[in-house]
Amino acid sequence: MRVAIIGGGAAGFFSALSVKEHHPNSKVTIFEKSNKLLSKVKVSGGGRCNVTNACFSPSQLSKSYPRGGKHLKKAFSVFQTKDTVEWFSRRGVELKAEEDGRMFPTTDNSQTIIDCFLKEASQKNIKILEQSPIRKIVPEKEGYTLHLEGTSEHFNKVIIATGGSPKMSGFYWLQQLGHSISPPLPSLFTFNIPNDQVKILMGLVVENATVRIQGTKLSHSGPVLITHWGMSGPAILKLSAWGARELAENNYNFNIQINWLSIKSDEDANEIIDKELPNMRKKKIMNACPFKLPNRMWKFLLEKVGINPDSVWLELSKKNRNKLLNILLNDIYEVKGKTTFKEEFVTCGGIKLSDISFTSMESRVCKNLYFAGEVLDIDGITGGFNFQGAWTTGYIAGKLQS
Repeated sequence: MRVAIIGGGAAGFFSALSVKEHHPNSKVTIFEKSNKLLSKVKVSGGGRCNVTNACFSPSQLSKSYPRGGKHLKKAFSVFQTKDTVEWFSRRGVELKAEEDGRMFPTTDNSQTIIDCFLKEASQKNIKILEQSPIRKIVPEKEGYTLHLEGTSEHFNKVIIATGGSPKMSGFYWLQQLGHSISPPLPSLFTFNIPNDQVKILMGLVVENATVRIQGTKLSHSGPVLITHWGMSGPAILKLSAWGARELAENNYNFNIQINWLSIKSDEDANEIIDKELPNMRKKKIMNACPFKLPNRMWKFLLEKVGINPDSVWLELSKKNRNKLLNILLNDIYEVKGKTTFKEEFVTCGGIKLSDISFTSMESRVCKNLYFAGEVLDIDGITGGFNFQGAWTTGYIAGKLQS
């Protein structure tokens, strides 16, 4: 049996290795259009490769996918995080979990993962062809003919793992085979805030803020990073993933409301101030912050509402105290546009999930054609979930079941 894998990324390699595990006598070829194999694996997690996330319940795991979670829940019962950890461990690569759940190789180097895949592929005699874009895929009675530059090859089964595409045109060849496409859009992006002084705090992280997009139900808590163009960090990236379609419809112009303390009400915040007040009465407000906030952010917010940072707590009027509470819990910023990471670009959109059987990852439209990874309309939030989606769908696709 001859099997073609189109795409030399995470999902492509995992699919190829799964084919050889389940069908040792098959002849497998990976076709990669560029001269870079596993390029996203290389740059992920700042070059450390965020392999997966330490969430070991399929139902919990599936909640980290703004699109595709329901379908993946079934797939995770076949291959989930625990299986990923064991898969790498059996091949001499140990993973470790960090406090936020992200899992990395213990070497903290993405090359460890790349070397593991390349070594396995070599041992299993998987043929890898770089700079080999597929021009056309033609269904035949028994499988498919793949047309390359100046040549063509016949395969019994084909797995498509070409990743996301920023443009609809990237899916045209799959539409020609009869598949429906959800239009691609960026899914992980940071917020541009051009008209605000907050950018002077670039590099600063507020560890636990709650960010809400006004006029929607979208809200997330977590670290917020101030950048030289606006805001980033896990809370912002999660919002961008869950709101990908809605925010695109608004042309990426919207307001965010930030609760810098993640404290639910004015009463709770007031209580904290009252508790600390006896120790702060004669201190400068600037030097005595009763909340867990970086000093630079505290001073910035004081100045933003017109409170003199050099005044002492004893002099703070009720009106100014209310102003301070309001900005701590309801700080508004106007977002105008987004910035995506070129290397770690994640899209939502792709092959509509109704076209795929998730027990086998086989196309419902074309027999003996399978899909894995981000080419599907599946995307996870930041934290290793997109790779886990690639490992799971790749593993199942590689079984080549009908």
